[in-house]
Amino acid sequence: MGRHVVLIEDEPNIIEAIRFLLTREGWTVDAHSDGSDAVEVIKAANPDLVILDLMLPGKSGMEIIKDVREEENLRNLPVLMLTARGQARDRDMAEKAGVSRFMTKPFSNTEVLAAVRDLHAQANQE
Repeated sequence: MGRHVVLIEDEPNIIEAIRFLLTREGWTVDAHSDGSDAVEVIKAANPDLVILDLMLPGKSGMEIIKDVREEENLRNLPVLMLTARGQARDRDMAEKAGVSRFMTKPFSNTEVLAAVRDLHAQANQE
């Protein structure tokens, strides 16, 4: 069972931190930093999980999750949304759009690992 995540994030330090963390856990991590073609990148990669930033150049994470959920074969794909904006309104909008889990930056390594493990386990039970 391969474990493959697509990370859509435009901050290089966060990309490297998450890549390091998940690679150590046996995940393959593909990073992409432009929102405008993120849905195509996700479709082509066919990952087990997506980690998606809310604010991206080209297209917002909110627009991306809506587009992802409109794709038949991506409807149940686990998506962890990261944001520097932790307002309840953002969380509500993200959940209504189809985000599986929402995490506010800054986050701890333990939080990211726990969220990724939980989402992957839930997806494999369905």
